[in-house]
Amino acid sequence: MSTWRTRAPGLALTLGVALVAYLVNSLVPVVSALLVAIVVGAVLRNARAVPAVAEPGVRYAARTVLRLGVVLLGLQLSVPQVLALGWQAIAVIVATVALTWPLTLVAGRLLGVPTALRTLLATGTAICGASAVAAMSAVLEERVPGRAGTPDEDLEDAAATAVAAVTIFGTLSMLALPVLARALGLDDHAAGVWLGSGVHEVGQVVAAGGVLGSAVLATAVVTKLGRVVLLAPLVAGVGYARSRRARAAVEHEVVVDSASVLTGAAPTSVAHVRPPIVPGFVLGFLALVAVRSLLPVPAVVLDVVATAATLLLTVAMVALGTGVNVRALIARGGPAMLLGLVAAVLAAGVSLAGVLLLL
Repeated sequence: MSTWRTRAPGLALTLGVALVAYLVNSLVPVVSALLVAIVVGAVLRNARAVPAVAEPGVRYAARTVLRLGVVLLGLQLSVPQVLALGWQAIAVIVATVALTWPLTLVAGRLLGVPTALRTLLATGTAICGASAVAAMSAVLEERVPGRAGTPDEDLEDAAATAVAAVTIFGTLSMLALPVLARALGLDDHAAGVWLGSGVHEVGQVVAAGGVLGSAVLATAVVTKLGRVVLLAPLVAGVGYARSRRARAAVEHEVVVDSASVLTGAAPTSVAHVRPPIVPGFVLGFLALVAVRSLLPVPAVVLDVVATAATLLLTVAMVALGTGVNVRALIARGGPAMLLGLVAAVLAAGVSLAGVLLLL
């Protein structure tokens, strides 16, 4: 009980700001609630308006609440619906993610964008915008023994920058791709697959598909959810790679420590804590995907869980925003925004090429 009393002020603060972000989004739908949340959180931190008593709850929101929100996203995804699109559309989805993610990492390296930031940007663009950024940031915050890791403050700055970039360029894609789809003469199915593969956020896909009619909208949303399904293997893959590095680091440290015994040198204290091969929240996400795919779930439950997932992620974005250093954000903003543009062009270009070749 005392733990929850300690967390209550911070959770109340983040929830209050999240509700304000919801209100802004309801008044101006084109403005993402997640973006508003992270911006307001950053303003509060840099105005020194976050009291010390709120810190435990804010930290809890940035970690546990974030993971719970990602888990609940799984109930929105039905694998049979995605399979019904046909192998051609599935090939477009897989190719878009499989090419956009690594090519964005390469472009980020060339532009001098830090590793964590380019990883978050690549994930947000390739998968599902701010929600994917949140999921990947939960993996990147795990410490790998023997490596410096990414300090919490740097990771929060990177997450804020990535959310801003994917929201801005996702919005531009939302506006541009429907116009281009009609200019290119794509039929409803092809246009839906392109919008679902090339636009970042689920909400943006809904807005873009709605412009072209109900048939395009239905295909676009299912295609988009097909991309979201790939969030789990991508995040799990990064988690596995980090776990392997952790095991290698531990083995190296054990060898060094054994050598110190033989040479008479003072043994080194070794922390043998390793990130899990597959993060627990990814397993939870997959479990809910399985539930949605195999069992009938009432529409009212789906609506409630979808709202809860968005609310939890918005609360988590407020918490991440409170860790943002605005000066550092401005300093790294130029290359990051350029990378966001490159990534958006990659996603739209790869998916369009797939649509033109296969559909």
